Amino acid sequence: MYAILDDIKKRLLSRKRLPLIMQNEAAECGLACIAMIARYHGHDVDLASLRRRFNSSLKGINLHDLIEFANKLDLDTRPLRVDIDSLRFISLPCILHWDMNHFVVLHGLGKNKFEVYDPAQGGCVYTADELSEHFTGVVVEVKPAANFKPVHERESVSLFSLLGSIVGLKRSAILLLGLALAIEILGLLLPLQMQLVIDQVLTSTDTALLLTLGFAFSLVIILQSALKFARGWVLTWVGASINVQWVTNLFGHLLKLPLDFFHRRHIGDVLSRFNSVTAVQNTLTSSFIESVLDGLMSIVALLILFLYSGKLTGIVVSAFIVYLAARMILYKYMWRVHEERIVYRARQQTELMESVRGVQAIKLANKQALRNAKLMSATYEAARRDLKSQRIDIAFNALSKSISAGGRVFLVTVGAYLVIKANFTLGMLVAFLVIADQFMVKGGALIDKFIEFRMLKLHAERISDIALAEEEAFASSAYSGADPDPTLVMESISFRYSDSDPWLFDRYSLKICEGESVAIIGPSGCGKSTLAKLMLGLLNPCDGKISVGGVDIRVLGMNRYRGMVAVVMQDDNLFAGSIADNISFFDQQANFEDVCEAARAAGIFDEISVMPMGFETLVGDMGSSLSGGQKQRIILARALYRKPKILVLDEATSHLDVRLEKYVNSAIQKMNMTRIVIAHRPETIASADRVIDLGALGMQKVSVPEGVANLA
Repeated sequence: MYAILDDIKKRLLSRKRLPLIMQNEAAECGLACIAMIARYHGHDVDLASLRRRFNSSLKGINLHDLIEFANKLDLDTRPLRVDIDSLRFISLPCILHWDMNHFVVLHGLGKNKFEVYDPAQGGCVYTADELSEHFTGVVVEVKPAANFKPVHERESVSLFSLLGSIVGLKRSAILLLGLALAIEILGLLLPLQMQLVIDQVLTSTDTALLLTLGFAFSLVIILQSALKFARGWVLTWVGASINVQWVTNLFGHLLKLPLDFFHRRHIGDVLSRFNSVTAVQNTLTSSFIESVLDGLMSIVALLILFLYSGKLTGIVVSAFIVYLAARMILYKYMWRVHEERIVYRARQQTELMESVRGVQAIKLANKQALRNAKLMSATYEAARRDLKSQRIDIAFNALSKSISAGGRVFLVTVGAYLVIKANFTLGMLVAFLVIADQFMVKGGALIDKFIEFRMLKLHAERISDIALAEEEAFASSAYSGADPDPTLVMESISFRYSDSDPWLFDRYSLKICEGESVAIIGPSGCGKSTLAKLMLGLLNPCDGKISVGGVDIRVLGMNRYRGMVAVVMQDDNLFAGSIADNISFFDQQANFEDVCEAARAAGIFDEISVMPMGFETLVGDMGSSLSGGQKQRIILARALYRKPKILVLDEATSHLDVRLEKYVNSAIQKMNMTRIVIAHRPETIASADRVIDLGALGMQKVSVPEGVANLA
């Protein structure tokens, strides 16, 4: 009872609210939960800073890791096993173990209602029965420790620094500013026609003045329309230019990121971040400059209104303040709904892409209905968020129109009273009403764009996941000597995927001499492919050194080192284009004789030659028009086309029959290069000069731990 009263008192006296932080990586729910609670208690941290500080594996973090990470943030933790009824005695917010493979934050609870912040799903409310279907009974209570001191580790960056510089932006912005300013000044002149016609023309029946005014203001309208056309023309060019440059800048940075960045994220989520670039561009180029100028010109309009009547202007300002207050009250709720909508749209895109890529497996397993149900669920959740967003817009539009209409009714009533009392002319009232409408429209547009611009921070956070990610280490260097000889040496290499994973390699050394052919064998999971990725610099060892020809590959630079190496990995793909394009990897200066030579060495030349279009045959999406053996040999030909000094083959002949495998092995043996082959098949192993058995060395298999102590 005291615990409940203490919690209620804390909530009444505190204005803190738990922030919702959505996970970016596929397995970082634990970090997201820690970030939410840490920020609630005063630590200004984000997921990027926690990723840099805490080393977690691609499988996520377990309960032990979660507690350790929280303790390093000076947060005391208490893991408990409780039933649902006992959750009322736990200090909130707390972390719940969810569905045996996930973490969520319990934020609030009421009578049979539990408010949960799920880093993968967003904010959800569950009944006790619904909660029991997911909650495993394990809860982690988190509180500030005695030595807790708030820290600031969140990096704040601008959109322009995230997306890079834009050529010609300053000149275009000045041009747009000038056009918009001229349009606004002309717009302020139009209400004067009504006042002059009512107060001057109608009272004096001066038709000459009427015609003069009509002609003059017609010219104003024509000039204003011409300027609007010019502004729209420039805006379309600026929008297209900004989009091209920003997308190109961001994609260029994306390609420089290390391989594990892509392993940790769903492809649909990565693509959705490029949609955020388009959203930012649309906001900044559609009517942003116009709205900013509208806002500035609304100040001029307000001054004009004061010159007409201070009392009537007070009514206009009051209506404007009510509109502003309503907008700000809805801002936080709109943020959360928009964030959830983006996440669910990305999840829907991921489900769709996975199903299209794996359609063969789906058909063979008769799982069409299951995949359709998963896509339907993701689409439904995305549509639900869209519906929330649309309902907010509808409700606010109705509210804003009510505010505007109510203010206008009151304004007309008071204004008519002033005309009756001869304190105002009829023409002045009409002009005042027009200018007041302009002020409300322009001021409202400024508020709307300000809120929309604040919402861009949501897109900026998503873009920053790519833009602020550190590029691959040691990609380039100042090394200027000749290429070293292809003798590969690994000295006391130690490696594991995270601090909580077992060592896959522990002070392991290996030397492969120039021109030597080495076969690496061992049971599945012993680290063969990981060893290859270490050799290629795709993974960085935790300790030790890898050198080629006596030069550390980090000193040589990964780009230059990989220029000496060609690789065929298990999961390599072909790209849309012709067979010749794929063998030369779309080399613009490709030599056709070299393409044919590589195809002969890979044992695919004869099969390509009998195809109707020969080497110009299109491979289809990721090689869908070719057999598995043909795809594998074209990928091998792509590696051989480079004429590397070091060739790494990871199960590169697994789809070939014995005859073709012997042919390919014999052709590769004749080449003057260092060869490293990962294989299971006896024919390939027998072709090597030396065999290294990782299983015999006692390498540990990295597996997914089980139970509560191993939560992803």
